[in-house]
Amino acid sequence: MYCLELAGEADDEAFAALEADRAAASAVTRVAPGLATARGVRLDRVPTLAYTRRVSELLGRTDASVSSAVALLEAASIERRGSVAVRARNVRATAEVSTATAERELGGVLVDRGFSVDLDDPDHELRVCFADDVCLVGWIAAERDAAFGSRAPTDRPFFQPGSMAPMDARAYVNLAAGPALPDATVLDPMCGTGGLLIEAGLVGARAVGSDAQPKMAHGAAENLDYYLSETDWGVVRGDATALPFADDAVDAVVFDAPYGRQSKIAGHELADLVGGALAEAARVAPACVLVADRSWDDEAREAGWTVDAHFERRVHRSLVRHVHVLQRV
Repeated sequence: MYCLELAGEADDEAFAALEADRAAASAVTRVAPGLATARGVRLDRVPTLAYTRRVSELLGRTDASVSSAVALLEAASIERRGSVAVRARNVRATAEVSTATAERELGGVLVDRGFSVDLDDPDHELRVCFADDVCLVGWIAAERDAAFGSRAPTDRPFFQPGSMAPMDARAYVNLAAGPALPDATVLDPMCGTGGLLIEAGLVGARAVGSDAQPKMAHGAAENLDYYLSETDWGVVRGDATALPFADDAVDAVVFDAPYGRQSKIAGHELADLVGGALAEAARVAPACVLVADRSWDDEAREAGWTVDAHFERRVHRSLVRHVHVLQRV
């Protein structure tokens, strides 16, 4: 069993758990604020997650008190040797516990069992996570690549306002293509500046995009060449309702539909554009994530999809993103 430390806010937890379940783990279950357990984890995929900070090999679970955590560790079978650091967290300040006391007392248990303490470069790190009335104790096994979140859309050679943050783009790619990663081909049929495709390439997939606007297709290609120079990718100019790809050509489709109530976009009424894109997505891939400013559940079902999950994620006061996680019927 494993402990997952989830990122984001409280409202992101179900979203984060599903991303982990689809892209890196199995049987993910939320057990407390910011914490989940998993039966199995592909540890090599953890660095490519967006909304999971760390994964630890679980030693045990107890109530959220230092004395109970100490008792758990004293009773645990430990075959490791060397130096150790104990890191305790009070997740979102939801537990009545002192993390400093926890680190000191659990560190003492490990010293008594033959470990030396090295806070800078330990051989092993023990994670002690308190949240609400739960404590999970485990050895850290893998961590998210936190550096990817420092990239901003404005850093790209080609930038347009309204571009999606890399952290969210990566999560949507993982939700769409997770089970097939890293050997997946991911298509964005409305690729814009290429933000979703950049993240697809960086998590190991082959990124393929199209956009009806020549300016966007050229700009996306410029961005992909900048970030994915060592990776196989492709961008074409094309209509999302008539994609130039064969049936089942890709493993997953992920796209960010136009926002607002524009009457016509690239020659299409908005409803016809999204409905047509969903139908084409169902033709070329078995899985899809659609991001939009409203629900398109009915249109997705009409296009041949089942709606596995639907999240409403607030970006700011005037924008709520609807995230549709779809599987082909």
